[in-house]
Amino acid sequence: MGLVIALNKGRILKECLPILASCGVEPVEHPSESRKLIFDSRCGQHRLIVTRSADVLTYVEQGVADVGITGKDTILEYGAGMSFYERLDLKIGLCRMMTAAPVGFAAPTGVLRVASKFVNIARSHYHSQGCQVELIKLTGAMEIAPVLGLADCIVDIVDTGNTLRANGLEAMDVICDISTRVIVNRASMKTKFADVQTLVQQLAAVVG
Repeated sequence: MGLVIALNKGRILKECLPILASCGVEPVEHPSESRKLIFDSRCGQHRLIVTRSADVLTYVEQGVADVGITGKDTILEYGAGMSFYERLDLKIGLCRMMTAAPVGFAAPTGVLRVASKFVNIARSHYHSQGCQVELIKLTGAMEIAPVLGLADCIVDIVDTGNTLRANGLEAMDVICDISTRVIVNRASMKTKFADVQTLVQQLAAVVG
């Protein structure tokens, strides 16, 4: 068996499968048509694991997977203290991590209440700005937090901004640009160097 590759389910999986296929890495069954989460490749040289974003990091760090493909947001939010190499930007899943608030929002003089799924990213951003914040962890529908009075503003991934506008919010500060990255287990980088290097070079050639 060659490389075990952990893939972030959802949008990233949909966008990265054609890129992997261009490199000769294609699952025997399409993940969207199967309830399986582990797939052998058609070439028989690789195995693909389909999992949640944060778990991609864990599988790679622990050596269950040699290579992982996930978003930069996941790496920034959950990857602190983890040990792996970030090798390539696939230039897909493009979006931005931003702050957003109700239109015409004026920041309070005291503690700013911030709702986000990405509390570590939010904490780092506001601390760098010298702002005192109360972080409120939410796992979805961040946009309604200011509307319901739960938070003053939010930190979230913004693509088109349509959901923000539909809920009376506007995007404010860009925290960072987000795209999909290839990460590699440190031990695999040594023991499977040729296989890892070949895959990374093939992927780089496809995405330009």
